[in-house]
Amino acid sequence: MGDRTSTHPGAAGRAPVADRPGSIRNVVLVGHRGSGKTTLVEALALTSGAVGRAGRVEDGDSLSDHDGIEHRQQRSVQLSLVPVQWRGTKINLLDTPGYADFVGELRAGLRAADAALFVVSAADGVNGSTRLLWEECAAVGMPRALVITHLEASRADFGEMTEVCRQVFGADDPDAVLPLYLPLHGEPGRDGHAPVAGLIGLLSRRIFDYSSGERAERAPDPGHLPLIEEARNRLIEGIIAESEDETLMDRYLGGAEIDVQTLVADLEKAVARGSFHPVLAAAPAAGGARQGLGTVELLELITGGFPTPEEREIPLVTTPDGRPRAPLSCDPDGPLAAEVVKTSSDPYVGRMSLVRVFSGTLRPDATVHVSGHGMADRGHEDHDEDERVGALSAPFGRQQRQLPRAVAGDLACVAKLSRAETGDTLSDKDDPLLMEPWVMPDPLLPVAVEAHGRADEDRLSQGLARLTAEDPTLRLEQNPDTRQVVLWCMGEAHRDVALERLRTRCGVRVDAVPHKVALRETFAEPAAGRGRHVKQSGGHGQYAVCEITVEPLPAGSGIEFVDRVVGGAVPRQFIPSVEKGVRAQAARGVAAGHPLVDFRVTLTDGKAHSVDSSDAAFQTAGALALREAASGARIHLLEPVAEVRVSVPDEYVGTVMSDLSGRRGRVVGTEQIPGGTTLVRAEVPETGLDRYAVDLRSLTHGTGRFARSYARHEPVPRQLAARIREQAESGVV
Repeated sequence: MGDRTSTHPGAAGRAPVADRPGSIRNVVLVGHRGSGKTTLVEALALTSGAVGRAGRVEDGDSLSDHDGIEHRQQRSVQLSLVPVQWRGTKINLLDTPGYADFVGELRAGLRAADAALFVVSAADGVNGSTRLLWEECAAVGMPRALVITHLEASRADFGEMTEVCRQVFGADDPDAVLPLYLPLHGEPGRDGHAPVAGLIGLLSRRIFDYSSGERAERAPDPGHLPLIEEARNRLIEGIIAESEDETLMDRYLGGAEIDVQTLVADLEKAVARGSFHPVLAAAPAAGGARQGLGTVELLELITGGFPTPEEREIPLVTTPDGRPRAPLSCDPDGPLAAEVVKTSSDPYVGRMSLVRVFSGTLRPDATVHVSGHGMADRGHEDHDEDERVGALSAPFGRQQRQLPRAVAGDLACVAKLSRAETGDTLSDKDDPLLMEPWVMPDPLLPVAVEAHGRADEDRLSQGLARLTAEDPTLRLEQNPDTRQVVLWCMGEAHRDVALERLRTRCGVRVDAVPHKVALRETFAEPAAGRGRHVKQSGGHGQYAVCEITVEPLPAGSGIEFVDRVVGGAVPRQFIPSVEKGVRAQAARGVAAGHPLVDFRVTLTDGKAHSVDSSDAAFQTAGALALREAASGARIHLLEPVAEVRVSVPDEYVGTVMSDLSGRRGRVVGTEQIPGGTTLVRAEVPETGLDRYAVDLRSLTHGTGRFARSYARHEPVPRQLAARIREQAESGVV
C-alpha cells in the first residue's frame, strides 16, 4: 500500500477517463473548517501530475478557485470535484465544506463516494461535528482512513494526535485506528521546532525522505529501529486481528515472521470493508517541490486500500410509480441509473449537474428520463419527464474538460439539464427508474425575506425557485397566516450564502425582515353581539341586523355556525351571508389581528328590509356582530408550541435543559441513548425557537442536534399577550 514506491505522474491538464468501474476510486474528504482538506486535494493533484505546479493547472488556473462567495467568506461552502489519476486508477476527490451549516453538501459527498478520508489538524484536534460525521459513516459501513495535517505547527504532535484519534474514532476498538507511518523529523530550527522531513514505513521498515522535494527511499538509521519495532508490532497485531485468515494470529504468536505482502493484502481488505482505519500524515509541497509529504503514501492507500465502486452496495431502485425493481449492479453495460448529487449555475453554460453513475453508461447528447424526488415540502417539485443530456465534463479549476462518457461508478458534470435537481434520478427513457433518496438534514433557522424594490418583486419567485433547485437543504415556505415568504436555512452562514446567491446569481435583491410566528386568537368565555348595518343615501340603501351568541370550543375544533332563527327574522337566503361575514372577520382577527379559531357562533335573531337588505349588508352585519361580541369578552392570544427532541452528549444535558427553560419550554422527559448521548424531549413556544439552531450549536460545541414538530396552540402568558396587543395597535407588527 503506502510502502510501495511510485513516481508515476498523471497527465497534467487532461481529464482522466475511466473505462471500467474497477479503475475508479471515489473518495470524500471530511473534516472541520481549517483542517486543510482543500490544501490536501491540491497537494494530491500536484503529486499525481494533474497540475503542473502547486495549485495550478496547465493553463494557470487554480484548482482551489471557487465562486466569489467563497473568497469573500473565506470558507468552502460547496462540494467540489477534483479528478486525478494514479497508477492507472482514476481518483475522484470530493472536497466538502467543513462548516456545520453546509452539512447538506457533505451528505451529497457521502452519497457520491465509496470511502471517506477524515482530515484532522494536528494543531486543532477533533471537534464534535467531525465525531458525529464519523458515526454517520460507521452507520452505513463506509470505509474510512485518517490523515493528520498541519504538522508544521509549533504545537503539533503526531503521536499525541494519533492517540486522540484512537480514543475518539476507535471507541469500540482502539486497535482498529493505528498509524501506517511515523513522522521523520529534521534538524530543529532556531525556535527549537524540528520540521517533519519524511516518513518511516512501519511495515516495510523503510524511510521515505521528502526533504529534497522528491520522495527518496532509504534504510532507517540504527536509532530509529526501537521506535519502529514497537509501533510495527502494534500495527501487525491490529492488522491480524482484522484478518480473514484465522490461522494468522496463531502463526504470529508462535513467533513466525509474517511477510509484508500478506500483511499489506490483509490491511487493504480490512480497510476496504471498513473494519480498519489507518492513520497517515500529509503536508503540501514546499517551494518548487513536486511532491508533498505523505501524498504518495496517501495515493497508494486510496488506490490499494479503498474499495472500487463494484464493492459498494447500490441504493435501492423502483419504478417512478413505486413498483419494486431487481437490485442493480455496477455494470457499464447494465440499465442506466445515475443520480444528481449537486446542482450549480455556471455564468456561461447555465445549470451544471454533478452526477454519480451507479449503473450503465452515461453519454453526451443522450435522452434520459428524469425522476424525482419527493421533497415538495421544501419547494422542490417532483419530476417525471424526458430530457436531453448536454456535454459531459470533468472540472479543472474553473474550467470544464470534456469527457466522452461516464461509466458505472464514475462522476461527471452534465450541462443543460434544465429540469433535473439535486436528488433526481437519470435513467433510460424506455426503462425509467427512481433511486431511494438519501437523508437530508432539516433546515431549522427561519429567514423571512421581502423584495428590496419593485423590480425585484417580479424576479423574486423565479430566483427562489432556482435557489432551492440548487440546494435541497433550503426549504421555501409561503406562510398563509403571516403572509411572509420564509427561507428555512441550516444556520446563519447558510442564510448569508443563500441571500448573496440570490443577489449575485439571480439578480434579486432581498431584505431579511423579522420572522413572524403564526399567532391565533380564541374566545375565553361565552359572549353575545349585535351587528347593525343600516345606511340610506338615495336609491336603494343597506339594511341588515343580526344577533349572535358565541361560545368557545376545544382546541382544533375550528369554527362552527348554527342557525337558530325563528319566524323568518332573517330571510333564509341571507343566513349564509351572515356566516360568510363572521368567517371573514374571524380570518382578520378581533384583538391583535390574528385569525380567530375554535368557537361556535349561533345566529339567534335579526331584522331585514324588503328592499334594502342584501347579501353584502348581512355579511357586514355578521362581521360587526362578531366584533361586538369580542369587545365584551376575554380573548386569549394563542401561540404555536413545538414538540422538540434534542440529542446531546451527556455532559451538556444540564446546560440544554436550563436553556430550554429560559425559552419558556417544558421538559417532558429524557431518554438515555447508547454511546453517552441523551435525548431530551420538551415542549417549547415557537417564538423561542427562531435562533435555536444557532444557539444549540454554540451551547454544545457543535455536538447537539434537534428536531421540531408542531404540537398545538396554547394561550400566551398575560403580560406577553398585552405587549403583543400594544404593538399591534401601534402598528409595530
